Amino acid sequence: MSPNMSPDMLPAGDSVSTRKQQILQEAVEIVASLGYGALSMRAVARASGIKLGALQYHFRTREDLLRALTAYIAETYRTSFEALHQRPDVASLREVVGFVSEDAAGKGLHADRLFPQLWAMALVEPIMEELMDSLYEEYLTLFEELVSERGAESPRAEALALMGLLEGLTLFVGRGRRWSDDAPAVGEAVYALIDARYGEA
Repeated sequence: MSPNMSPDMLPAGDSVSTRKQQILQEAVEIVASLGYGALSMRAVARASGIKLGALQYHFRTREDLLRALTAYIAETYRTSFEALHQRPDVASLREVVGFVSEDAAGKGLHADRLFPQLWAMALVEPIMEELMDSLYEEYLTLFEELVSERGAESPRAEALALMGLLEGLTLFVGRGRRWSDDAPAVGEAVYALIDARYGEA
């Protein structure tokens, strides 16, 4: 976890932290539904059903809110990623592709709508850039190990190509996108490409 994503920014079990988690989920909803430009302290307070002063009790400034939001997203994904690592057997490349494609961790975060906004935010908000780099580095390392085991001549390049393919699909076949009905067939096409390249049937 990066220094900008310290555990004290993460929601925990007490009632104050539960309230913080609810507020952060409202912030996610705003970014996913309306775009990152709509994320303001007033908008989050309104969506959370509280006054601005009450929001500032939890998050003094917009930057504090952004830091907590990045920590919240990072922790959600890190928990899911750790579950994959704790399996007794080594996950196959196909399984990891499915894990990334199905994005179970991102369901509650509306990841197929959220991530394009986070990519855009990363261009103007350094803390969001740090979050995205941190998340993708973990997946990238795992992909690199798996393709290397399968004889890839350029494991890093091939791992990046796979990540680019999987993440880019969000823009075309994610929920609510123009070609979302084609998502199952696209998934099969991705598996066919992997089987052809890496021999996993």
